[in-house]
Amino acid sequence: MYARLSSVLFPVAALLFVGAILWGYQEHQEKNAIMIKAENQYQRAFHDLASHMGSLQDELGQTLAVSSVSQGMQRKGLIKVWRLTSQAQNEISQLPLAGVPFNKAGDFLSRISDFAYRTSVRDLTKQPLSQDEIKTMKSLYAKASDVNKDLTNIRESVMNDHLRWMDVEVAMAGKDEPYNNTIIDGLKAVDKKIGSYPENDWGPAAMASKRGHPVRMLSGKPDVTADKIKQQALAFLGTTAMSGAGRQVNVVENGKNTDMPGYTATVPGPNGENIQMDYTRKGGELLWYMNPRTVKTRKLDFASAKAKAAQFLDQHGYKNMTPVTYDEYDHVSVFTFVGQKNNVKIYTDKVTVRVALDNGEAVGLQASDHVFAPRVLSTGKPKLSQSEARKSLNSDFKVQASSLALIENEENKQVLCYEFVGKVGGEQYRIYINADSGLEESVEKIPEKARALLK
Repeated sequence: MYARLSSVLFPVAALLFVGAILWGYQEHQEKNAIMIKAENQYQRAFHDLASHMGSLQDELGQTLAVSSVSQGMQRKGLIKVWRLTSQAQNEISQLPLAGVPFNKAGDFLSRISDFAYRTSVRDLTKQPLSQDEIKTMKSLYAKASDVNKDLTNIRESVMNDHLRWMDVEVAMAGKDEPYNNTIIDGLKAVDKKIGSYPENDWGPAAMASKRGHPVRMLSGKPDVTADKIKQQALAFLGTTAMSGAGRQVNVVENGKNTDMPGYTATVPGPNGENIQMDYTRKGGELLWYMNPRTVKTRKLDFASAKAKAAQFLDQHGYKNMTPVTYDEYDHVSVFTFVGQKNNVKIYTDKVTVRVALDNGEAVGLQASDHVFAPRVLSTGKPKLSQSEARKSLNSDFKVQASSLALIENEENKQVLCYEFVGKVGGEQYRIYINADSGLEESVEKIPEKARALLK
């Protein structure tokens, strides 16, 4: 009897054992594939950052080299500088730098971008570059050269020593400082050097309007502690955070000696992923939330995803907001919402929500524009009627919808406009006509996916 029973159970046990080994091997392979993909993305972003910083230095040098009367070449050079700084900023945002003091570098690039943009959009034939602006560009060229040397050294270390960006994430996840990581040490040195540079005279047309902007928006609010941030993070995540490992919240303070110190809260998710949230120290305002879990399937349609995004915002206190843009990738929907007051869209007040299409969970939130948005007490009333504003449109532009909108123009001033949505040349656009002057303030092409919001 025992022999017969063992003859039956042994093959079953063997099959189960082999199955467990195969399952474990497959899980290990999938985990390795995800890590390799993430590492490749980090490596690409960093090498692109170093490359674009090198190109930025070259463009500044070439713009300085042309004749002072070659306004056309100066303008082209400044536009390229603006484009390169924007790309560099985007690449910084793709790196695992939460908790790494690299904010001075980002602010430096932001100011270069703003300086280049505001200088290039004006008529240089009537208002050529001033001596102070030329001096500023020479200073930026020298600083860019200095930063490039350090980034080149980091890149060489990464390549020669086969360093991994995933190790940066592991180091940052640890609770003990200082971090023993070549990449982190290199980036901290770059940021410290940028912080030691003397302040440029950016001129009245550049960053003067934005200097101190975050501090002003949060003035009067008290500082919060790391323990308070821990409570807020758990409250924000709700039942997800309160289950299992989610009770463990690691809070790290960032930017202690900057204008905008803050905290990064890291919470282990139910599937082993690290959920991260960035908060301001003043007021404890949530700036950013990301749950990096992999979304493998799509079960929700567009309407359901939009409803989930709106519900998520409403539950977390983002009231009276309407969706204006939409995108989708890797089974995740991305909606941008703007505030709405008295039927006027407030484009200076916006949030971006990422919704997983497998179960409708909100897996990302970008709210810094909402936190630092100027408080709109009154949108004002238009001097022109809608029919009068329509006269400024191209005669071939077929209007499909219209509304009032408050936008920020190129001079960083809020202006009330009529927003006209329509078609011309087979494409859809938003055109913003100043509600007081009838001048065209802005034109925006609507991406194909975002057109679903217009139906």
